[in-house]
Amino acid sequence: MQSFGSGSSRTVRPLMCAALLAASMLAGGARAETLAQALAKAYQTNPTLNAARANQMATDENYAIQRAAGLPTAQINSTFNENVLIPGGQFVIIPRTLQTQVQVQVPIYQGGLVRFGMKAADARIIAGEETLRGTEASVFSQVVAAYNDVLRDTQIVEFNRANVKTLETNLRATQDRFEVGDLTRTDVAQSEARLAQARADLRNAEANLIGSKERYIQQVGDAPAELTPPPPLPGLPASVDEAVEIAIKENPDIAAATKNSEAAGFDVKAARASRLPTLSAFGNINRNDNFGGARAAVPINIPSTQESAVIGAQVQLPLYQGGRPAAQIRQAQARKTAAMENQIATERQVIQQVRAAFASYKASLDVIRSAEAAIAANSLSLEGVRAENGVGNRTIIEVLNAEQELINAKVILATARRNAYVAGFTLLAAIGSAEARDLNLEGVKLYDSKANYDRVRGDVLDWSGRPTPMIRSTRTVSTPAQGIDAPQN
Repeated sequence: MQSFGSGSSRTVRPLMCAALLAASMLAGGARAETLAQALAKAYQTNPTLNAARANQMATDENYAIQRAAGLPTAQINSTFNENVLIPGGQFVIIPRTLQTQVQVQVPIYQGGLVRFGMKAADARIIAGEETLRGTEASVFSQVVAAYNDVLRDTQIVEFNRANVKTLETNLRATQDRFEVGDLTRTDVAQSEARLAQARADLRNAEANLIGSKERYIQQVGDAPAELTPPPPLPGLPASVDEAVEIAIKENPDIAAATKNSEAAGFDVKAARASRLPTLSAFGNINRNDNFGGARAAVPINIPSTQESAVIGAQVQLPLYQGGRPAAQIRQAQARKTAAMENQIATERQVIQQVRAAFASYKASLDVIRSAEAAIAANSLSLEGVRAENGVGNRTIIEVLNAEQELINAKVILATARRNAYVAGFTLLAAIGSAEARDLNLEGVKLYDSKANYDRVRGDVLDWSGRPTPMIRSTRTVSTPAQGIDAPQN
C-alpha cells in the first residue's frame, strides 16, 4: 500500500488513470480480472448507476417544461353538428354544420414566472449532474470494497486451511508421542480442541468468502474470477486539512446541494410572479360550414360558409386570490431555508467522511506495519517453541498458542490491507476524484450527461421523443450460487 503523497485533485486523476491502466495491462491469465475491469463492468451494467442516468434524463426535461409556458400555443377546435330533430316554426333551418376555430395564444409577460422557472430548472439540472457524479463514485466505492473483500476473505480461507492441516499434523504427532508415553492425555485433548476450533474458524471464513462473492456479483454483475491485487492508490492529500479543502471545492454532493439551494431561491421569485399582472396576445380564425343545406321560410341568400378572424391582447391584473400567492411564497421561502440548511448538513457530512476516511487510512497503514512486524516475530517464535518442545522445554499448549498467534497476525494484516485500500478510495471519492473520468477505464465510452441536456434544451417539437425504454443492466439470477469451489464466470 502506497503511503500518502503530496498531491491535489489535479494530480490525483492522472495518477489514478495510470495506476488502473497499468494494472489492467499487467494482468496475466485468461481468467484473471483486474479492479479496472470490474469497475468497467459496473460502469456499464450496474442498475443503480443506470437508473441514476435515466433519472437525470427526466430532470433534463424540466427545462423544456418550464420554457413551454412562455412559448406560443396553437390549437384547432372543430365541431360537427347533425340536427336530427328540428322543431317547427323555425325561420332558418340548418340540418348540419361544421364549426372550426384556430386559436393562437402568445404569452408576452407573465411576471417573471417562466424566466425564474427556467432558471430553477437549469440549477436543478446541474445539481442532478453533480448527484450523478456522486452516485458514480458511490457505486465505484462499493465495487472497490467488494473486490477487496473477496481478496481478503480468500486469503483468510487459505490461512485457516493451512492452519487446519498444521493442527491435523500436530494432533497425529501428539497422539504418537502419547502412545509412547512422552505426552499426557491432556496434551492430546488440547490438540483435539484446537483442531476442532480451527475447523470451525475455517467454516466461518468460507461462509464469509461466499458472502463477499455474492456482494461482488450484486455490484459488478458477474461472479469474481481470479482477482489480481489492486493497483497502488495514487498520491492522496498530504494532510486532513488539505483533503477537506479539496472536498469543499470538488465534492459532487456539496456542489449538488449548492445548486439545489440556488434553485430554491428562483422558486421564491417564481412564486412572487403570481401576484403580478400578465399580458398575452391572441388570434382566432373561425369558419362555419353548413354544406349548402341551409333553408329559410322566405327566399334569402344564406351562404354555405362564413369566416371571421380576430386578434387582440389580454391583460390580467390579480386583485385577490384568496391568499394563495402569499401562501405559495411563504412555502417557497421555507423550502429555500431548508435547502440552505441541507447545504450545511451536506458539507458537515462530507467533512466527517473525509476526516474519518483519512484517519482510517492512516490507522490501517500503521496496522499493516505492526502486523508485518508481528508476523515476522511470531514466525520466529513458532520455530523456537517447536524446537524447544522437541527437547521437552515447551508444552504442547505453548506450541498451539504460538501457531494461533501467527495466524491471527496474518488475518490482521489481510484485513488491514483491505481497510487501507477501501479507506483510501473512499477518500478519493470524497474529494471528487473517484469517477470514471478519473480512472481511464479501458474499453468504456464515458456517459455524457450534458449531451442529452443539450439535445432536449433546443427541442420545441410536440412529437419528438427518445428510444423505447430498455434495460441496460445485467441480471444475476442465472449466475450460479457461489461456493468455495463454485463455478465462476
